Amino acid sequence: MNAATISNDVALRIGLAARELPDTDAASLLRVLADAIEFPPTAQKLSALTVKSIKDAADGELADLDIEVIKSALRYLKGEAGISADPLPAIEPYTDGDMPGSIRVACASNKGEMLDGHFGSCRRFLVYQVSADETRLVDIREVDAESEVDDKNAYRASLIRDSQILFVGSIGGPAAAKVVRTGAHPIKKPDVGPVRDAISELQQAIGEDAPPWLAKVMGQTPEQRIRFSQEAEA
Repeated sequence: MNAATISNDVALRIGLAARELPDTDAASLLRVLADAIEFPPTAQKLSALTVKSIKDAADGELADLDIEVIKSALRYLKGEAGISADPLPAIEPYTDGDMPGSIRVACASNKGEMLDGHFGSCRRFLVYQVSADETRLVDIREVDAESEVDDKNAYRASLIRDSQILFVGSIGGPAAAKVVRTGAHPIKKPDVGPVRDAISELQQAIGEDAPPWLAKVMGQTPEQRIRFSQEAEA
């Protein structure tokens, strides 16, 4: 395998794709690609890759990864996605108590203010304070991909330990269990889109007629939830 035979464009695609795959660097992805396609890799050869060919390559080195995670990496390999120039959104001032009846929502993101991240590979968590009629971005928490920790899922969960809800493109069972233990309720949003679209949908459910799971997340007592439910049915 000779890196000199790989064009700059293809090398960039491979580097970006590797960032989408948990615990996978560019060298590891190259080993998988060496088994999936004839080397050197070219744009044409990369365009023929499939989820199955990635999962089957290198004795199934990436076989256990979530399909949506591999699809995201394939978009980079095929040149369907690239470096985004979208700037990060500005953090808005917030002090505890500013927004009565609000909850904290974390969103897995890779670029701009998009909900486009998978729990195990997203670059950052955008953290919002959300009430029925207001949304404020209160923090941006970058994931240290180079951090040497024994449990990467637990590390990522610790970044959102003050949140009640996590919006994420995809998350596996063991990782979801760790998120739940921090007190957050993970919600999968597999379709990439603006964060605030997802939050707008959530806002429609916030209030006295919130569904039981959301009422619980918001800290309403069982008595309150029963009363709200009876009032909604009346």
